Amino acid sequence: MGVAPAPSRSPSEPDRTGNGRAHWLRVARETADDLATDAAAREQAGKTPFDEVSRLREAGLLALPAPTGSESGDADWPTAYAVVREIAAADGAIGQLLGCHYFLSWSACLLSEPALAARIGSRSAAEQWCWGGGLAPQEPPLRLSRTAHGRVLDGRQSYATGVVVADRLAVRAVRADTGEPLAVVVDPARHGVRVDGDADAFGQRLTAGGSVEFDAVPVTGDDALGSLSADEDTLSPRAALLSPVGRLLSVQLRLGIAEGVLAEAREYSRIGDQPWHPDRPVDSPRDPQVLTTYGELTVLTRSASALTDQAMAALHGGLARGTDLTYDEYADISALVSMAEVAASRAAQESTARALDIVGARSASARLGFDRFWRNARTHTLYEPFAPRLRDVGDYYLNGAHPPFVLP
Repeated sequence: MGVAPAPSRSPSEPDRTGNGRAHWLRVARETADDLATDAAAREQAGKTPFDEVSRLREAGLLALPAPTGSESGDADWPTAYAVVREIAAADGAIGQLLGCHYFLSWSACLLSEPALAARIGSRSAAEQWCWGGGLAPQEPPLRLSRTAHGRVLDGRQSYATGVVVADRLAVRAVRADTGEPLAVVVDPARHGVRVDGDADAFGQRLTAGGSVEFDAVPVTGDDALGSLSADEDTLSPRAALLSPVGRLLSVQLRLGIAEGVLAEAREYSRIGDQPWHPDRPVDSPRDPQVLTTYGELTVLTRSASALTDQAMAALHGGLARGTDLTYDEYADISALVSMAEVAASRAAQESTARALDIVGARSASARLGFDRFWRNARTHTLYEPFAPRLRDVGDYYLNGAHPPFVLP
């Protein structure tokens, strides 16, 4: 669908999905094509994406592919990354919604004991839950306290993806007695939970974002997925892989947006109205400036894609190591993912901005909807800026410092 194809799995790698990787990529492309037909109109309407979630559920993409709960954090991340990228090329907001769903619903396979992870994964897949929320630190944090009747969750989760349409919420809470941060799963229908939609951003309008209030919400033992402590004495290298796993989903989102805008601009250049600029005649698709811009943006996007492939291969190797993974190996993986984040952010920002120049003044037309790509990319990179990742890479390269445990 885009300029740079989604990364493909080696033919020798075993297929753990019931229908096979080729099936799921075909389903993703069909769903993306469906979303693309009315993407501009839906984005402008800005309605809560109940219909879009239904499209994902009907296609089976919410249940793809259920983690097994094995010791290695066994989930088909390569297929999930390719699916998110394909959807994001058509609709960046729905790509983010789906990526957040995969990250949160599969987090148990890295944080929890295998038996608990298997129970959660099996039920989520069987009932096709849509997950929302977030595990990044916030101030003030949610608090998990003990009462005479058990543990309860209190506080306010600030803006998080997918909460308005979620069947399950995964959030970060701090134990009141020890201060340890935990990942906790909550049914939003539970008494004491109140979800407020507050989607007022200029981009990524269809991510079903909002805030959640928790008022003495009961939390059982099975609701606590595991520790999110950044202390290397508490968080194992295997569990720490949750950070690069989640950040690579964000990378795929950015690459999908970059590829999507270039593909749409290319289609417009080939069969649509020709570009226009106030101080020169209408351009031809073979105009040297147009060709140069396409060339530069293609190189930029494919370079980011190649670096992302390297990061994915390193992550796959780390997941395969399971409990034998060391913190030095984790640091190598995390640094490489940070490089991919920076490259993908630059590709998304530059491609979505300069594609407007390729199309010319007609790109200002709301009917064409080219602006949504820039707004989506810019909104996402404001929430997840890449400057800190550059510092992490520099500190690792110069001083050998392990990159911090950062969650999207």
